[in-house]
Amino acid sequence: ADESSGYESESAGGERAGAAAAGGTRGRQRRARTAFTSEQVCRLEKTFQRQKYLGATERRKLAAALQLSEIQIKTWFQNRRMKLKRQI
Repeated sequence: ADESSGYESESAGGERAGAAAAGGTRGRQRRARTAFTSEQVCRLEKTFQRQKYLGATERRKLAAALQLSEIQIKTWFQNRRMKLKRQI
């Protein structure tokens, strides 16, 4: 009845599978971290001050204006809300 969450990083002894494969090239590569420009951050912060949550339409418009993907916008807002939560 030992159930795993289904994540590949779990292994039977509690060791992280990623640590064993760290030097190798097998497995999927992590996506490179997005380096936002100061202009992008400024616009994202201004938008965040006005509204903490973006709808699909606002997210699409902002992504197009900043030349970022909608997923990058969504993730930035999620991370920013968590940062705000930690500050409180």
